[in-house]
Amino acid sequence: MTTQQGPQRPAARRPTPQRPGRAAAPRTLAEELRGRADDDLATLLRSRPDLLNPVPGDLTQLAARLSSRASALRALERLDRFTLQVAEALAVAPDGASPATVRTLLTGPAKVKPHPGATPLTTADRAAVAAALPRALATLRDRALIWGPENGLRLVIAAREALAPTAANPGRTGLGPTLADATVGMSPARLQQLLASAGQPATPDPVTAVAALTALLSDRARCEALLASAPEPALRLLDRLVWGPPTGTVPDATRPVTAEDAQSPVEWLLARGLLLPSGPGSVVLPRELALHLRGGRSHRTVEPVQPEPAPAGAPRDPQTVDRTAAGQAHTAVRTVEEVLDLWGLNPPPTLRAGGLGVRDLKRTAQALETTEQQAAFWLELAYTAGLLAPDTEADERWAPTPAYDGWLQQDTADRWTLLAESWLAATRVPALAGTPDGKGRLRAVLGPELDRTLAPSVRRATLALLAELPPGTPATADELLPTLRWQRPLRGGPATGPGPVAGPTPAGPSPAGHVPAQPAPGNGAGRELRDDLTAWTLAEAELLGITGRGALAAPGRALLTAEADPAEVLAPLLPQPLDHVILQPDLTAIAPGPLLTPLAQALALCADVESKGGATVYRFTAESVRRALDAGRTAADLQAFLERHSRTPVPQPLAYLVDDVARRHGILRVGAASSYLRCDDPALLGEVLADRRAADLRLRLLAPTVLAAQVAPDVLLATLRAMGYAPAAESAEGDVLITRPDSHRTPPRAAPVPVPDGPPTPDDTLLAAAIKAIRAGDRAATAVRREPAPDAQRLPRTPAAETLAALQTAVLLGERMWIGYLNAEGLASQRIIDPVKVEGGFVTAFDHHADEVRTFALHRITGVAELDE
Repeated sequence: MTTQQGPQRPAARRPTPQRPGRAAAPRTLAEELRGRADDDLATLLRSRPDLLNPVPGDLTQLAARLSSRASALRALERLDRFTLQVAEALAVAPDGASPATVRTLLTGPAKVKPHPGATPLTTADRAAVAAALPRALATLRDRALIWGPENGLRLVIAAREALAPTAANPGRTGLGPTLADATVGMSPARLQQLLASAGQPATPDPVTAVAALTALLSDRARCEALLASAPEPALRLLDRLVWGPPTGTVPDATRPVTAEDAQSPVEWLLARGLLLPSGPGSVVLPRELALHLRGGRSHRTVEPVQPEPAPAGAPRDPQTVDRTAAGQAHTAVRTVEEVLDLWGLNPPPTLRAGGLGVRDLKRTAQALETTEQQAAFWLELAYTAGLLAPDTEADERWAPTPAYDGWLQQDTADRWTLLAESWLAATRVPALAGTPDGKGRLRAVLGPELDRTLAPSVRRATLALLAELPPGTPATADELLPTLRWQRPLRGGPATGPGPVAGPTPAGPSPAGHVPAQPAPGNGAGRELRDDLTAWTLAEAELLGITGRGALAAPGRALLTAEADPAEVLAPLLPQPLDHVILQPDLTAIAPGPLLTPLAQALALCADVESKGGATVYRFTAESVRRALDAGRTAADLQAFLERHSRTPVPQPLAYLVDDVARRHGILRVGAASSYLRCDDPALLGEVLADRRAADLRLRLLAPTVLAAQVAPDVLLATLRAMGYAPAAESAEGDVLITRPDSHRTPPRAAPVPVPDGPPTPDDTLLAAAIKAIRAGDRAATAVRREPAPDAQRLPRTPAAETLAALQTAVLLGERMWIGYLNAEGLASQRIIDPVKVEGGFVTAFDHHADEVRTFALHRITGVAELDE
């Protein structure tokens, strides 16, 4: 095309006359948004909350944001499998496809024999696809992933770019590029060779040559006739590529091969355009031919209906499930209390990189008499609930928070509710502790690398499926995963390999911005993070008492649905706490059931837990009694406590033990010099000084009643106690120091905030205000203004958002545009272009002035205007 000398301002496009009573079809996505009701816009913004950050100034800006790659990928991730398959079929079909075309791509023409590798479809299957298709299209339209009239559906550009199959990324359909895309850059002479080898007449130009080859492969009868002349090895080769991946490796794939020169099956296919070069050493199967070989189907398997879980286990009695879960809920509360009491007395240090050391985790697991993995779960649960935190001191340690003391005063049901609600909303995944990160280092419990944004949604979805089953029905992860995969096929997270351990990469789309390809069945593909999270959710829910014997319990159902207070549902199921124990002559006490919290704490101070189960056995020792005396109790206090809470008289051996330890307690006094040992009995000090076990203390007699030691007071105390003495620590004033069990607490700490998985869903108030603002901005932007007389030398001026939207629409519709452009030297010019692609802040277009394809920076385009046809 030649242009006149001197740029002239083109006239505005004339509106196309419309038939009376018939609404004009929207030409752009922004126009369609203007025609939507406020309720429809609210539905859109509620399903895609990222569009409101910040609130768009008008509907043109909203349309531009809808077409951004990040927003479109986020919206695609939240589609179910069938709706995603419908979107993929639209990406395979030409722009402006009808619902009938999409249905044909999903099911194949009724009278065409499907490929043997495809899943056979019955009449009922075809009816299910036809019934589910309107819902899927409505979902895509509600989320603004498609627009246009009912018989001219268009995917937004970003969604088409993400879903359209290419040679490098065939996507979940396994198809390749169209013949037109695969022949971009091919010489006109080579195109004519392909036509001749395929038995087609020559054409006058490359455009018509590509159209003729496309028509040949799209015509079932003519394509079948061409394939009928193919050698059997060539057909077998095509059959290997038909379901993807559609590419293969061939030496020197770009060499021009004619029908006369073809010596091999690959050359026979290359000569006729049935395989096309996709690189110097690779070939690709054109999409039109793949669809022909598949029998017109875009997907090997189409799934219009959500698969329902099919549990193989026998149903349990719902009452038994509830009682089992309640018992485990009580155990969960007691275990968290036990570990926090333990850490309150002996807080472990924090690693320099954050988290807990392996030795401290093993020590905690031994104290809880459980595995390290379960100990990690209880610690992470306490941390998530805000009951545990680092104390932020110079020598930082993990310790209970002040919130723990308030938690202890609550009823067991209320305490369990806090733990369960915190677990359900948490993004931390305890099961990742001990697994290697991207650098091969093991992740630490309570460390910073255990957050996964996918975890809360998988937990809720897993429990929701259990809630849909009949009460008392258990289900395994393998039985629930088919349904979970159907609900969110693109939200599986990273592949974690064949094992059960998840990898370090967070959930999200592939780095290239494309939807990842779907592994072919039976190829041994690795597990996804979602698979591991599902299994971990079921195991953790059982530990926490949300499920019982594999089935969802009533408190767990209340927690999930919020139809009732979980604490009120759980409370009647819990065993009533007891206010007494049974003292035994062998220095043990038996708690026949759960104890009241104050009683359990007081008993744990003066006795050690020997065994757990339906009944807890406590053992009294000299060390445990001394621990109570160190905390400020007297022998009379302990005797009165035991008499008050025992259903049997206090056994004589226990009374003697208390009195004997109390008599010897505090005779030796330890203070700080480095440290010193004081006693009113010089003979006892002489005995300690002569004891060989005290050699490491390097004791020295300062006075008849004082020994000096060259170790710290706590080391001196521990050594003397190990030697069988009962020393007491004293202050600088000579008073006995009382060691309280709750002495270690952090400053006030808030519970860790879960890592957000995108913007939160807006409430109705925010939606109403945002829609009102967008409508007002759009009215201002589209208001008719008095324009000055056209100036042939004046550059077109449009806002940046309008410029981007107009260029994207021109790419979609194949329209020619008039633009103003400032080059790197600041010189202004007017250009007439045919936009080809808008991506990464640049416009690739055919420049009619330069008569070549050029790239224009978007920020240098002053504005755009349409041309008269």
